[in-house]
Amino acid sequence: MPSEAHDLFHRLFTAKTARDVDATHAFFHPDRTFYADAALGWVWPTSEALRAVWAEYMPAWPDGARSYPTRILGDTTSAIVFMTDTPELFGGEIRAIAPIDFADGRIVRWIDYWDARNFGAAQAAGMRTPPEQYPDLYAALPARTPTRIDEVAAALHESLATGEPAALFAAEAVFEDLTLRTTIRGHAAIGRYFSRAAKSLPYGPGAQLRHVVGTDLGGGYEWQSTGPVPRGVTALELTPDAAIDRMTTVWDGALLPDDALLALAACAVDV
Repeated sequence: MPSEAHDLFHRLFTAKTARDVDATHAFFHPDRTFYADAALGWVWPTSEALRAVWAEYMPAWPDGARSYPTRILGDTTSAIVFMTDTPELFGGEIRAIAPIDFADGRIVRWIDYWDARNFGAAQAAGMRTPPEQYPDLYAALPARTPTRIDEVAAALHESLATGEPAALFAAEAVFEDLTLRTTIRGHAAIGRYFSRAAKSLPYGPGAQLRHVVGTDLGGGYEWQSTGPVPRGVTALELTPDAAIDRMTTVWDGALLPDDALLALAACAVDV
């Protein structure tokens, strides 16, 4: 039976796909809404600003346009949502991971993280906010009551600084880097990958953990870096004994040159 969070998000995305501005916006808090696109640096810091963008774009979407969730981790206090916007909505396919916070039963913070290479790097470059004008996504983070996901996220983030996070993963765990198109299965193989790659990954040494969402069995965290890829998100699914069963991360690969991406992807190969 679907959880309350699954039901809520499926209703939200059904309304969005139906181009129903009022029904979509009803899920957002009237007084505390903050919505941002982390890849482009676009921000809607109030309920009124967000409703205005719905009203501007939704009526023009063609009948074939769809926006839908593919994975939901967490509950109706905070969650990670994997989502897809088909190209008809914004001119290119967007496959995003969004950390989302609630208050009073409504959404108060939603940040879309995605890889602009999947959308079209050149097209995204013309839309991206200049770095010096990029908004602060972490200025007023919602308060939360820590759960098991907070402990695991902190332990994973700390271990990535040393390249030795393997002990946190379940035996049959899966690691996915959506930007690098990399999937690795199994505790040992994941450990070998991070021993080779962690020092060069944007969420490795030097990155900061900024915000955690989710519950005892799943959620994720936003991270920030001083390198060429300044931000991203990592989703985590946990076993009942708090081992990481699946780790999925996404960041904007359009900010790195091709050879750097290829070198990182090559770290997934055991040679």
